[in-house]
Amino acid sequence: MNKQIRKIITAAVLGIAVVCSAAAAEKINRFKVVTRHNPHVTNFDSLSSLTVGNGQFAFTVDATGLQTFPHIYARGVPLGSMSEWGWHSFPNVEGFQAKDALANHDFRRGHPEYYSLQIKHPERTRKAVDYLRANPHRLHLGTIGLDISDTSKIRGVNQTLDLWTGKIDSKFEHEGVKYNVETVCAPDADCVASSISLEGGAKDNKPAGNIAVAFSFAYPSGGHCDDACQWEADDNMHKTTLEAGKNSAVITRELDNAVYYIYVSWQGLADIRQTGQHKIMLRAKGGRLSFTATFKESPRVEGPSNTGAISSATHDFVSCAKASANRWRAYWNEGGFIDLGNVKDQRAAELERRIILSQYLMGAQEAGNIPPQETGLTYNSWYGKFHLEMTWWHLVHYGLWNKPRLLDRQLSWYATARDKARAIAQRQGFKGVRWMKMTDPSAEEAPSNVGSFLIWQQPHLIYMAELLYRAAKTDEERKGMLDKYGQLVDETALFMTDFAEYDSVNDRYILRGCIPAQETLKADSTINPPFELSYWLTALDIAQGWRARRGLEPDIETQQVMDKLSPLAYNTEGLYLAAESAINTYTDRRMTSDHPALLGAFGMMPDSKLLDKTVMARTLRWIWDNWNWDKTWGWDYPMAAMTCARLGEADMAVDALLMPKRTNTYLISGHNYQDQRLRVYMPGNGGLLTAVAMMCAGWDGCTSPVPGFPKDWDVKWEELLPMP
Repeated sequence: MNKQIRKIITAAVLGIAVVCSAAAAEKINRFKVVTRHNPHVTNFDSLSSLTVGNGQFAFTVDATGLQTFPHIYARGVPLGSMSEWGWHSFPNVEGFQAKDALANHDFRRGHPEYYSLQIKHPERTRKAVDYLRANPHRLHLGTIGLDISDTSKIRGVNQTLDLWTGKIDSKFEHEGVKYNVETVCAPDADCVASSISLEGGAKDNKPAGNIAVAFSFAYPSGGHCDDACQWEADDNMHKTTLEAGKNSAVITRELDNAVYYIYVSWQGLADIRQTGQHKIMLRAKGGRLSFTATFKESPRVEGPSNTGAISSATHDFVSCAKASANRWRAYWNEGGFIDLGNVKDQRAAELERRIILSQYLMGAQEAGNIPPQETGLTYNSWYGKFHLEMTWWHLVHYGLWNKPRLLDRQLSWYATARDKARAIAQRQGFKGVRWMKMTDPSAEEAPSNVGSFLIWQQPHLIYMAELLYRAAKTDEERKGMLDKYGQLVDETALFMTDFAEYDSVNDRYILRGCIPAQETLKADSTINPPFELSYWLTALDIAQGWRARRGLEPDIETQQVMDKLSPLAYNTEGLYLAAESAINTYTDRRMTSDHPALLGAFGMMPDSKLLDKTVMARTLRWIWDNWNWDKTWGWDYPMAAMTCARLGEADMAVDALLMPKRTNTYLISGHNYQDQRLRVYMPGNGGLLTAVAMMCAGWDGCTSPVPGFPKDWDVKWEELLPMP
């Protein structure tokens, strides 16, 4: 595998790999493809909210085009105003520290291993664990909505999100007055801009009444999975103050140790007043109002307040709308693209809709500077923290869709987490760095009885760095990637090498003392989970290749592990096991729930000496027919599709992407719905994009054109890169 794969990688780097389908002789009309999937909303539905965003800040609205009815949407797709920087911690009055959650877990490896766990006793430790898991949590920065009391008097909802420009146009009628609300997000600031106009409702066709926009603020809930708003909190727990000028104002929010600012500016006659402890009202003197609200974590630098110089930012609605259109036009024209418009199969239209909307959601919510959380910037899941094992599903598509800058921005965060990752490895008796599972921008590890034992997040840094290297256009860019990530790749591989344990009886290396991606298995008894074995070999091979590119000798110990890593175990019926130790894989119902992760061993990962494709094909068929698909997650479907594609089952690959299961539902907005708790699940969107890129452009060693789609599909694609 090693020499062959490296030759193919070298060819790809030199630009020899195919990047455009033969069918796409003419350039795709990207505008036409994108805009035919503009979401259209005609009623108030808690699962039909829409978002504008720039990847680092997102603003989600209801059918009015603003956040007028947050309580109606709270248990649907909530109306979030969230940023990368907006975090809060409750006062740590008892002085809890990360070490309070540590406990030695003996895996009989000859050294203590301290893990951050959800320990229930004694009482202080339980309280410490609860605090450390919930803090910090992401902030909802505030709701901005029209001053309308309820939806019963609203008629004629007609709302469209223009994907090409990033603008939401909302029309409706309230008590005889017609509203037209336009909403955009600035690409260069955490700024939402809106233009509101009224029509009708009076004899001379002048609108009856004035436009009023309410800014409302809640205290953080600190909840595990909710809209992050505690509306009934004691007013003494947070503070909202207003400083008003002629056409602008500053709202200051103080919440324990967190302080941030909202700079509001407007055009036209209006005034702004504080009408409640945590409510600000902007009221126009007429039937037209445009305004911007810019959220910042630092105070303004303008002159003294008594001069009236409070100008929030340089934004107004017109400039924001123009900048938004320019940004989204560039985003859609950058990198790869797919057009299924000529495909006659009725499945194609829905698949293309999911592809386009997933691209939009990624650009609006997951194109920032830190790894994303599962629910993006829509609402909080797992307290708003992000999971590093999910970065593969959130971010790999950027490499394959030839948008490396968006991958590089988020992968750069790993350098800031290096010291804490090294400390984790050291307290567990290993070399190198061990990447944590659930964390926040500070890279502090959240206690977990499952997450602390996961290992499949470990190779992600290596895999994604390789994608960046392959996507680089020049020798200078490739050298830059080697310089930037080379040491991180080495340290990541060092842990992987050290973690692999030598089995002297069978003269092999094994993986144990871990919970695999299929989290129904236990850390104490699991040996050699198949996906992790394949990923270990793939990533260590890439790491050795990186050493060669940097002029370094191969690591001898790493090579020993690669040469003697255990093959994937299968049973007497010729089916791969969920782990070598999981002999009850096909007889215990619990073992056929959760992620069918063993498919990732040859789907997400390439062919290798560890597996037999005939056994994998047989295993795929069994899982397809017998797995408890109602107990799966959104990324399991693209994972299955990639395995189907590599095994030459193109029709099954398409069926996998569109399997009619609850956790494979895609809402009108494009969000991947899971259940009543997780109404948004961004790894499903990212996984879909990864799978379809691979199904078009193939993988290293693949010579078939568009290998993942049926041969009678007229698939057009541009500028996608093959998968390793």
